[in-house]
Amino acid sequence: MRFKSKTLHFIINFLLGVSWATMLTGMLTAFLAFYENSLFFAIISALMSAIPGLLGILLLEYFIINKEKLEEIKKQTELLKRLVEKRGD
Repeated sequence: MRFKSKTLHFIINFLLGVSWATMLTGMLTAFLAFYENSLFFAIISALMSAIPGLLGILLLEYFIINKEKLEEIKKQTELLKRLVEKRGD
């Protein structure tokens, strides 16, 4: 993943790190809070508390993929324009 803007690259990577940390922290705290009562309940609560972090990760990855797709389409459009110009000559 390479963005032309270093600021955008930094912000996206920072937010991805925050999302991963949120997911892992939520899972760990939920599991440790409930494992004494029931292992099954602890696993379910850990999975439920991981959802917000996972949603953040999915949204950021979706943004990254669409940004990369847009850059690739721009490159292909430029190449197609060059081909049309050469063919017209």
